[in-house]
Amino acid sequence: MATGPAPPLQYQPGFGNEFCSEALPGALPRTQNSPAQCPYGLYAEQLSGTHFTAPRSSNRRSWLYRIRPSVTHQPFHPVDFPQQALSAHFSAASSALLTPNQLRWRPFPLPAEPVDWVRGLLTLCGSGSACSKEGFAIHVYTANRSMRSAALANADGDFLIVPQLGALRLKTEFGLLDVAPGEVAVVPRGVRFAVELHAEAARGYVLETFQGHFALPELGPIGANGLANPRDFLHPVAWYEGGPAAAAGGGAAEGPAAGGTAAAAAAAAAGAPGEVCYRVLHKLGGQLFEAQQAFSPFNVVAWHGNYLPYKYDLARFCPVNSVAFDHPDPSIFTVLTVPSYTPGAPPTADFVVFPPRWLVAEHTFRPPYYHRNTASEFMGLIRGQYEAKQDGGFLPGGASLHTCMTPHGPDTATFERATQGAEEGPARLGEETLAFMFETNAVPRVTPAALSCPCVDRDYYKCWEGLRSHFDPTALPPGFEPRTGKKGGGEGSEAAHANGAGAENNGGVAAASKAAAGAVLEA
Repeated sequence: MATGPAPPLQYQPGFGNEFCSEALPGALPRTQNSPAQCPYGLYAEQLSGTHFTAPRSSNRRSWLYRIRPSVTHQPFHPVDFPQQALSAHFSAASSALLTPNQLRWRPFPLPAEPVDWVRGLLTLCGSGSACSKEGFAIHVYTANRSMRSAALANADGDFLIVPQLGALRLKTEFGLLDVAPGEVAVVPRGVRFAVELHAEAARGYVLETFQGHFALPELGPIGANGLANPRDFLHPVAWYEGGPAAAAGGGAAEGPAAGGTAAAAAAAAAGAPGEVCYRVLHKLGGQLFEAQQAFSPFNVVAWHGNYLPYKYDLARFCPVNSVAFDHPDPSIFTVLTVPSYTPGAPPTADFVVFPPRWLVAEHTFRPPYYHRNTASEFMGLIRGQYEAKQDGGFLPGGASLHTCMTPHGPDTATFERATQGAEEGPARLGEETLAFMFETNAVPRVTPAALSCPCVDRDYYKCWEGLRSHFDPTALPPGFEPRTGKKGGGEGSEAAHANGAGAENNGGVAAASKAAAGAVLEA
């Protein structure tokens, strides 16, 4: 396990554009994608993230030039993996359940036994099916061991990884990404990667989308700038492992990108006959399969294209907020979105961040408002305290889920503090807090493992029990003067009389209802 800080890596900035990189000079073919003989004796291989005839604006593919092609492996076999831990099917026939109840999980415990990132995945909820390429899944991960001589390819969809505890190094076919808490990474469907830990343990969240790919949200009237800027997304540069894994040490012989020579890389590329040391995991339909091969899957010496992993620092997000009054909708904080295949339809999922920012709205209830939403909202906390929860139950490493039209909002302590003697001056949500939300159009079903795990907060609903009634029909709003009747009548006095009669009638109905309710309780 890597315990010390890793040296800084090089990256390429941008979003959605064409990138190229080579670890050896001239390794990238200059005039075509698939020459009869590639430089350095490499193999050309295309990785397609969309169908061939997708519109050019949304077409995603990359060309990789590797020491040996990825097709060179032994047959895949199913992995003995707990079926209840990982899921990719959420139909009515599945074991996942629908619930209108507010759900909250305390921080997910770190493993006591050695567990790597793949083994530490736990599916909480989702919708649709990976095999039909529709819907999504939401997972958490806990790990205390790096993946060694192993790689994962997720054929089910794209991974958006949100570390909460412990920095990660993502070793991918395109190069290396260091991702710390406060940053996120996207690994597209099919890209092989391994997760190494930079700390003793790691925990975080994963949004997996079975359809489409992540994109920047449209800015509309905001204009050309703001929210997540394309230049702040970072992509890897070519890096490769040039030879077979070491039989004893579980590592890999590094190529010239890490200090070797071209001659050494050529000798290492031949491999040792019969040596099988690398495990390639393949996730398909929520099931894990494993194949073995005698060389590192991270043997790509050069590549070009627009389909590759990337990372983003949430501290770079430029929030837009209300500067006069009222609380804006959370969509104003969208970092990435997965658009629907149907133009104008709701997105499959949005990734929303609640970053440090100034709150300046006047005579406004500044915490998030009470809400019932046609979309479903899964929230996680990376650090600090979320502005709408002061009861101590929503903690870093925990989560909450409010499905379609389930009421939710600030707890009792937050409401009382925001409405009783609240300061009108500017207030800052500082760097000590960072929360996020996965908002989804489809209603998620919750897995039995998520509902039965020990960290479920079964008293979550109690954080709203103290919200008492403050209603006083005799307390007129400040500055409001009711119309008074005058002798001789008139339109204004008639309206006032009608309002008064209505109030009296309403009072009578309320009294009758109260009496009826008391009779039911006594019965």
